[in-house]
Amino acid sequence: MADDSRRRGLRTRRTVIKGTGAALGGGLLAGCTSDSDDGSDGADSTQTSTDTTASSDESTTSESTTTTDGPYSVSMVPVGEVEFESVPKTWVANNGSWADMGIALGLEPPKAVWLTSRYHTQYYDAIDGVSVDKSGMKNLYQDGVNKELFYQLDADVHVMDPNFLMNRFKGWSQSDVDEIKKNVGPLFGNCIYAQHYTWHDDYRYYTLMEGFEKLSKVFKRHDRYEAFADLHADFQSNIESVVPSKGERPSAAVVWGVGDEPKKFYPYIIGKGTGFKHLNDLKVDDALAKTDVKDFHGSRAAIDLEVLLKVDPEVLLLRGYEDKSREEFENTVVKFLENNNTASNLTAVKNGDVYRAGGLYQGPITNLVLTQRTAELLYGVDEKLYDHQRVADIVNGEF
Repeated sequence: MADDSRRRGLRTRRTVIKGTGAALGGGLLAGCTSDSDDGSDGADSTQTSTDTTASSDESTTSESTTTTDGPYSVSMVPVGEVEFESVPKTWVANNGSWADMGIALGLEPPKAVWLTSRYHTQYYDAIDGVSVDKSGMKNLYQDGVNKELFYQLDADVHVMDPNFLMNRFKGWSQSDVDEIKKNVGPLFGNCIYAQHYTWHDDYRYYTLMEGFEKLSKVFKRHDRYEAFADLHADFQSNIESVVPSKGERPSAAVVWGVGDEPKKFYPYIIGKGTGFKHLNDLKVDDALAKTDVKDFHGSRAAIDLEVLLKVDPEVLLLRGYEDKSREEFENTVVKFLENNNTASNLTAVKNGDVYRAGGLYQGPITNLVLTQRTAELLYGVDEKLYDHQRVADIVNGEF
């Protein structure tokens, strides 16, 4: 890693963008899955910031959305009010939620995300005219997160919650965050994909569309946001028209399968956050919520096939397999369950109702794709719930 004098020499030209917000304090780490590839399982962090100014209501800060040249600012909890002297050209995203928002705004893909393997760009295959090449994209997490990588990426803005950096794994402190803000570029973001992190208890979350609107103001592309907001409103109306009544919706269990021959599963109670938006919008009947099975986010515990058989959901929605096509998923995971003595007795397996549940990270485009897919599989919907061409037109600035 370069020493501080070298960094100062590299960064003295960084005067274009500055962040004025402050990150909030920490809490105990809550990871994603115990078999996750981010290396953070079991690592606790108690980093705490002494500056809590960002926890104030954002209505007390100014927010400029002018399209004229010159400095402007955008506010968001927990980063506070972030000032920009010009529109960012390069950026880094925490995960696929924010990356997808940028694509929806017609931006070039981010230079890096936390894990490229969990930014499922194949979702864009559903929409002609929209595609993302992530071959040159970097992983922020590489057995830890090295500050030197931020210097190498040299991004104008880092779209991530600073508290995620300080609490997701051991290593970063408030001083590290401040260093990157000062020497490279500001952090602007909120961890919105789920709502289980204890360090996030002290400040508000944003919905997918609220976060999207904030980002549109950072890049001064609010017109694209407004176009997507109109499309999203139509989409929500179409969803309401196809969701069966409560008594007619099948019970579904959402679990994270371990491996292509899963005998262990991490249970996900359908909760709040952008990672559950498609399930909530489709009003999925949560089979696990009716049992004493504890949510993985709180318990960190797995269940086995015997427990799953006791729950016996009508539909099994498996997370962790979004890198597979539907055919690949059926030829590996589903085939194993069908041939397993215990799993083959599950109602969902016997009836052929085992599906991929959708990724954790959803933005305005990927949410459309995943909601459409889930509606087709779960409820037999055969109509298009959104205008594919309209999506491509907005992305390409033709609206």
